[in-house]
Amino acid sequence: MATPPAVPRSASKGPLQGLRILDIATIIAGPSAASLLSDYGADVVKMELPTGDGARGFPPLKDGKPLWWKVINRNKKFITLDLRKPKGRELFLQLLPEFDVLIENFRPGTLDRWRLDRETLWQANPRLVILRVTGFGQTGPYKDRPGFARIFEAMGGLAYISGEPERQPMHAGYPIGDSIGGLFGALGIMAALWKRARDPNAPGEEIDLSLTEAVLKLLESLPISYDQLGQVAQRTGNTNQYSAPADVFRTRDGHWVTLAGSTDALFFKNCHAIGRADLAESPEFRINRMRVQKAEELNRIFSDWFSKHRLSEVLEAFNASGGTVAPIYSIDQIFDDPHVQERGFLRPVPDEDFGTVRIQDVVPRFANDPCHVASTAASLGKDNEAFYRELGLDDTDLASLRNMGVI
Repeated sequence: MATPPAVPRSASKGPLQGLRILDIATIIAGPSAASLLSDYGADVVKMELPTGDGARGFPPLKDGKPLWWKVINRNKKFITLDLRKPKGRELFLQLLPEFDVLIENFRPGTLDRWRLDRETLWQANPRLVILRVTGFGQTGPYKDRPGFARIFEAMGGLAYISGEPERQPMHAGYPIGDSIGGLFGALGIMAALWKRARDPNAPGEEIDLSLTEAVLKLLESLPISYDQLGQVAQRTGNTNQYSAPADVFRTRDGHWVTLAGSTDALFFKNCHAIGRADLAESPEFRINRMRVQKAEELNRIFSDWFSKHRLSEVLEAFNASGGTVAPIYSIDQIFDDPHVQERGFLRPVPDEDFGTVRIQDVVPRFANDPCHVASTAASLGKDNEAFYRELGLDDTDLASLRNMGVI
């Protein structure tokens, strides 16, 4: 299928049109929350110190330009302002009433030291929703510790249960802890805005997002299993402690596939796919609880079958039976997949350095109010002129701010 056309920046729409967000956060989690809402049409202004967000230097780079940065700060306008300087603070408070949401991820107390405490922010804009993103939250003995994805994943319990038994815990090949935090940040903002929408007189809200708590929140069964049964979840590799057979298997031609299916009906279909209907009819494999106890035996049977068949044969057999197997894709295979191409999910997006780049489009999709990613992140202070002129500043003002290092 032909590649879908790029969406002009001005064509970005969505259900959050009219919502204005000021993003003064850095690196990944906080900015990701803002970008998720920008996907749905929110107008997001990213404000950086004149030195720039540290994520601008993250690899991978092309011609010295950071590619990751372009995605995690998509759809935004870019201005600079040094909030630490008196004139910067004055300008910040002047523009704050124009926004519905403020996102920050400085260590607790930092904005207070800059004379931008909560009361001052709400004095400037009483209905402002403030999202504060930190590694451990605004309170507690760890509140002043620095936060990075590996820290959240480690202390939130995710790394401990990831990896092979008897081997070291594993992190994912991507800082998933930051992405998890971005999702909870966007969700928290929308919850606060819903209250504001229901009550025109509702005051502003302060949201305390601990990224370590966000990771633990997703591991739903771990706390209750320990609390009630004393169970400490362990690493199980690619097997599944909740269903069997389940593992990652290698095909005859060297591809990897993963197998799932906890229901009796799916087990029946998976067995038919490998020509072993007798397994589905055996009393010892009748229900999932019994199959989990025989997981090693079942995984061995399926592994032997996969090793004797090519990937194309595997997929054909499981599709015919309605079974639940999937190839484990590398990114190039994702680009080549006909379903991904038909859906047009990897869409060309305008970029100031490379013309267009292909990145993921918006998730989920809206039938009556569709929206698309309209632009990648831009250069430092790209929108300074237009933005500050709207505040009434002229050439002399802008030149003075630059000379003082405020913008």
